[in-house]
Amino acid sequence: MTLSTRHIHTVKPVKNRLFAVSTFLGLAMSCCALSANAQVNVEPLSWWAGMHNPHLQLLVAGDNISGHQVKLLSAQGVKLINTEQTASPNHLFINLDLQDAEAQQLKIGLYDNDQLVEQFDYVIQARETGARERQGFSNKDVIYLITPDRFVNGNPDNDNHPSMLEKANRSIDSGRHGGDIMGIRKALPYLHDLGVTQLWINPLLENNQKKYSYHGYSTTDFYKIDPRFGTNQEYQALVQEARSFGIGVIKDVIVNHMGSGHQWMADFPSKTWVNGQQVWQQNPQDILYTSHRRTTIQDPYAVTSDTADFDKGWFTDTMPDLNQTDPHMATYLIQNSIWWVEYAGLSGIREDTYSYADKTFLTHWSKAIMDEYPNFNIVGEEWTSNPITVSYWQAGKQNNDGYTSYTPSMMDFPLYDTLIASLTEPEGWDTGLINLYQRLADDVVYAKPTDLVLFEGNHDTNRLYSLMKNDLGLFNIAMAYVLTSNRIPQIFYGTEVLMQSPSEGRNDGAVRGDFPGGWPQDKVNALTGKGLSVQQQQAQTFMRSLLNYRKNSAAIQHGNLRHFVPKDGVYVQSRHADNETLLIIYNKNDQSVELDLQRFSSVFNGNTQGVDIINKQSYQFDTPLKLEQKGVTILSLSR
Repeated sequence: MTLSTRHIHTVKPVKNRLFAVSTFLGLAMSCCALSANAQVNVEPLSWWAGMHNPHLQLLVAGDNISGHQVKLLSAQGVKLINTEQTASPNHLFINLDLQDAEAQQLKIGLYDNDQLVEQFDYVIQARETGARERQGFSNKDVIYLITPDRFVNGNPDNDNHPSMLEKANRSIDSGRHGGDIMGIRKALPYLHDLGVTQLWINPLLENNQKKYSYHGYSTTDFYKIDPRFGTNQEYQALVQEARSFGIGVIKDVIVNHMGSGHQWMADFPSKTWVNGQQVWQQNPQDILYTSHRRTTIQDPYAVTSDTADFDKGWFTDTMPDLNQTDPHMATYLIQNSIWWVEYAGLSGIREDTYSYADKTFLTHWSKAIMDEYPNFNIVGEEWTSNPITVSYWQAGKQNNDGYTSYTPSMMDFPLYDTLIASLTEPEGWDTGLINLYQRLADDVVYAKPTDLVLFEGNHDTNRLYSLMKNDLGLFNIAMAYVLTSNRIPQIFYGTEVLMQSPSEGRNDGAVRGDFPGGWPQDKVNALTGKGLSVQQQQAQTFMRSLLNYRKNSAAIQHGNLRHFVPKDGVYVQSRHADNETLLIIYNKNDQSVELDLQRFSSVFNGNTQGVDIINKQSYQFDTPLKLEQKGVTILSLSR
């Protein structure tokens, strides 16, 4: 059974008013208007019996609704705790206790001076078996990041939608191109064959903005998939189908901001719904923009005004900053995240612009999700090169100011930045691979460094192959480092076929270029291999081999890591678990070099030979290993 999206539902007419509410009707949808006086909306769209947190807060929006009394007309085990009003006459918050609730269809009545004005249905669903015990993404996985508008266009008929402001135009790099959920579904066999086990998809929620809406980070409806991507039911079907391929889905969540096209901007649910709200209402040009000075949140010497300039400022005039210190807003965002996990069957959340939201709220948000799903995983984006700044936000970190987080993972920007720099600068005493070696020593500041997500690129960074100056050897080193590290690895769509971008500055349109083969007219097709250059084929084969080897490698997934100080442009690591030992040799030299393997004998675990997991060539350890060219050699050790 599936949940219908928001729609008009027939209710008992009293005073001839129209009521629009969410209801659970399986695959069916009804749309029926009683009059044209008003529409009332209820969020969340539905809920579930048997959740860890039994409390539910409904946000009901409708003309002059705030003064109504509320009664439960039909409810099994559901208690009405209270209702809450704000300064908005058009919003009402209803607090319910579902501790003893069964799956059912509630009937809720709204009264005016003890006279029934309206009644509507609200569905409490039964949870799927094992919903609470769902397994989040882990070190066993490889995450594949997709910008959906730029990946595969599976349904050209939804490229445009009559209710959406921006139309598709593939010739504009900042415009919508037409990729969608159906396209991702069509690519699932390819992704499975490549060796991917998790999909992180850039936001799919409605972004009804006039322009630059393709990226998805300007939400205009928190409970609706953008119709140019598909429907709520299509998203649910994607997750289910991906699961059949052994692939989980991670939702990109934004709690810091929304799109200026959201209906709230015309009718705020409270006086404090958005930061700077009352000033903006007087003058829409008067906006406090974020300073981006993220360390003010952690700095023991920072002044309050500097902290506020960071976490209460807007990104742009099209991204109003949500005020998570408003208790109703906080509850709304927490429930929304949980709703999507439960509704779609997700295996993780990636939280955007992590530190920009109120830090106390982030504690409550992360705890609420992890309490609901103890085996789940959340990764936060803290875009900084400083490991101390990143470590502050990870669960288990003992911070001097007492701040506590329940978010298990963070994006490892410090190690990513060091990886790129180490491979592209000359080798020297304090340059090149030595900095990559030394960066791992910073793991001492993390509560659990192996829970971090390491990536070779994302939708905000220039393409890896371009950063490696189109050097396939350096590219292979970078990919092998990410995929064999003691981290959770993430790769960006198209990296496997050497998608490119400029290497300097911000180049969003090129970075988020169209995946080759995602459109029928494409001359190059990564899905089938048609038109790929020799180097693209080599890169794709290398990554497919390593990704699929990784699926069954205990050493890579949870093994111990040891490494040796780089010398003469060669850096050696080992991974070991159970009876598996890997020796990973990174070579930056353009010329052939011989490597005396006896230096690394302390990690051989009694083994005397090794087989290259990519080309299957065997090597004996009693003779020097000849490294013919720049790149990586990964040896599986044996006796």
